[in-house]
Amino acid sequence: MADLSFRALKPGDAPDLAPLIAENAQALKRGAPRRPDEVFSERLLEDKSIEIIGAFQGETLVGFAAFFDIPDLISGLRIGQLDDIYVVQDHRHTGIGRTLVEEISRIGKERDWLHVRWLVPNKNKVDNSLFENLAEPDDKDSFIVPIDRLALA
Repeated sequence: MADLSFRALKPGDAPDLAPLIAENAQALKRGAPRRPDEVFSERLLEDKSIEIIGAFQGETLVGFAAFFDIPDLISGLRIGQLDDIYVVQDHRHTGIGRTLVEEISRIGKERDWLHVRWLVPNKNKVDNSLFENLAEPDDKDSFIVPIDRLALA
């Protein structure tokens, strides 16, 4: 990990991010691998509502973490919401994931966040040791409201 660096990704990083997004989706959903979508990656990196940090081994993007800076209605403060984290298979268990979480925590400290909320799939079929070691369960559950169910009601 000697040559590891982290930085916010920009639209020019879309060609490097697209394959990692596809790998992440395939790892979580299984089935046929997704095709890397550079247009989607570029749009994501241009979106002001989300921030993505990249982990680089030399010049190679080997992981990313996507998060939001959002208000907490209960405390009146701001929090970070870690939405997704991914490290390529060959670089797992080397501390990259942990360091990505530490980078987001550092950003949160600079921004005076109350905490970082980490959304983790409850039926995660991939290795879950990272969030089990770094995070604690919240007192809330996460649910998905299907838009089409409400639109038809």
